[in-house]
Amino acid sequence: MKQLVLVILANISLYASHTTSSKYTLCRADTRCAPIKPTPCIPPKIAPKIAPKIAPKIAPKTPASILTPDKYTTSIGPLEFFDGVPLPATVQKAYDYLDTMRGVDAFLKGIPGASLQALIKANHELGATESNQVMIMDKLMDSKPLFLTGNTTTLYTMAALDLKRDGPTVVEVPAGMLGFLNDAWFHHLQDIGPAGPDKGQGGNYLVLPPGYTGTIPKGYHLVHSRTYTVWLLLRTSIAKGLKPAVDLIKSKLRIYPLSKKDNPPKMAFISGSNVSVNSIHANDYSFYEHLNKVIQREPLDMLDPETRGLYASIGIQKGKPFRPTTRMKRILTDAVAIGNTLARSIVWYPRTEGTMKGVQHYPDTNSSWNRGYLDKNVFFNGKDGKTMNSDARTTFHYPYTGVSPAMAATRVGVGSDYAIAYLDSTKKPFDGSKTYKLHLPANPPAKDFWSLTIYDNQTRSMLQTSQPFPTVGSQDKGIKKNIKLNSDGSYDIYISPTPPKDHENNWLESIPGKGWFAILRMYGPLEPWINKTWRPGEIMLLSEKAEEQ
Repeated sequence: MKQLVLVILANISLYASHTTSSKYTLCRADTRCAPIKPTPCIPPKIAPKIAPKIAPKIAPKTPASILTPDKYTTSIGPLEFFDGVPLPATVQKAYDYLDTMRGVDAFLKGIPGASLQALIKANHELGATESNQVMIMDKLMDSKPLFLTGNTTTLYTMAALDLKRDGPTVVEVPAGMLGFLNDAWFHHLQDIGPAGPDKGQGGNYLVLPPGYTGTIPKGYHLVHSRTYTVWLLLRTSIAKGLKPAVDLIKSKLRIYPLSKKDNPPKMAFISGSNVSVNSIHANDYSFYEHLNKVIQREPLDMLDPETRGLYASIGIQKGKPFRPTTRMKRILTDAVAIGNTLARSIVWYPRTEGTMKGVQHYPDTNSSWNRGYLDKNVFFNGKDGKTMNSDARTTFHYPYTGVSPAMAATRVGVGSDYAIAYLDSTKKPFDGSKTYKLHLPANPPAKDFWSLTIYDNQTRSMLQTSQPFPTVGSQDKGIKKNIKLNSDGSYDIYISPTPPKDHENNWLESIPGKGWFAILRMYGPLEPWINKTWRPGEIMLLSEKAEEQ
C-alpha cells in the first residue's frame, strides 16, 4: 500500500512539473486522455482525480449557443478549433477573409471619392489646372471622352476648384444656368440656378475652404466646403442654339481666388468635345492608390471616424505612406474584383423587394425602367433621413455623376427627369448583336424636349459607334429632322447593328459582342410623365424573323 501511494504521488509530481510543457496534453472533459504520440500523457487512472482542477467540465446548464464547436463548415472552407481556440491555419484564413471584406467595403464606400478624383484628373489632363481654366463641351458631349452617362443635348461646363492653393474662391455665374457644387467625396454643397439662392438669375458665389476663419465680404452667396477640392458642373440649355449658349458661358462665367478680385486672371475655356480623355475611376488595384491620394490631400474630418478606421485597416491613413505588403496587394486585388462585381450586380439586378425597393419607375408592372436615385433621395439616407442605404449610394455613384437635390425634385415643366433601362422586357441584358425596339406613345410629355441615349456597359459612357452622338429625340445634334412618326403620332426606335429598312432616322447603332443600356430623358417633364399616365414601352427584343424583315 505504501508503495502504491508513493507511485501515485510520484506521478502527480511528474504531471505538475509538466502542466505548462508542450510534451503533455490536457485531458478532455470526459477524463479520457488524448495523447499525440510520442507525447506522454497523464496515466488514465490518475487523470480523473486531477483533471477537474485544471480543465473543469462545462457546466450542464451552459447554453449550446455560446459554445464554439471543434469544426465549422463555411463558405470559406473548414474552420477548426481546439476547445474554442482557432488553429493556426484557421487564424490565417480568418484574417485573409477579414482583410478581403474590408477591401470590398472600402471599394464600395470609396466610389464617390475615387469618381470625383477621376473627374478632376481629366480636367487637369486637358489643361484645366487653375481655377480660371474651365473645361467646356463647346461642341456638345460626344462619345469620344469617357464620362459617366453624359448627355448630348445640353452644354456642359466643368471646373475644379483648389481651395487649399487658392483659398476662398469666387464663382460668378450667369443667368439661366442649371448646376451645383460638390466636394471631394461627392457630397452636395450647393445648387446653382433655379434651385439655388440665385433663383436662376445668376449671381456671385464664394466658396470657403475647411475651417476658414478669415474676413467674409458681403454680397456673395456663401458655400462652406468640408474639403479643399470642389467640383463645379453647369448645364446650359441649347434651345436657342449652341453658339449663343457657348457665348453666354464664355462672356459671363468668371472663377478666381478672392485674393485676386481686384485683378482677376483672364478666363481660359478648354474644349472637352471630340477628345479622348478618361474621367472614370479604376476597377483594379490602382483604385486604392487613387483613394489614398484623396485621403492624403483632404482634411481628416472629411470622413467619419468609422470610415477613416476602415481605410486605416487596409493601410490607407492620412499622413502615412500607403505601402501594402505582397499579401495585402493580393488581397486588395481580389477585393476590388469582388467589389466591382457587387457594384454591377446592384446596378443591373437591384433587389427591388429588399434594399432597392423604390428604384423602379413603374413598380406596379415590374417594368425594367429604373430611377437613378432610389425614392428620389440624393442623400441615400432613407425615408427617416437617418438610415444610410449603401446599395442606393452604389447604384447612383457607380454609373452616374453629380449630386444635386434639384435633379431628383421633379417639378412640372422645370428641370429634367430620367428613366434608365439596364435590362430588356424579359429582364435580360441587352446584346449588341440583336435588334431591339422601343415604342414611345404619342406626345412624349416634355415641355422642352426628350431624348434617348445608349451607353456602354463597361465604361458607363456613351457607346462608341459610327454615330458620335448616340441619341435620338426631339432636340439633339445626332437627330435627323425627319425622324419618322407612326400614323398615331407615336415613335418606334430601333437599336441594332444595322438600321432596319425605312427606319434609318429612328435607329441607334449597337455593336456585336458588346452590351449597352439606355437612358430616356424628359426635359421640362409634364404632368403625364410625373403622374405616370404616359409611360414608355419596354425595350423589346425582336424575333429573328422580325430582324430579317
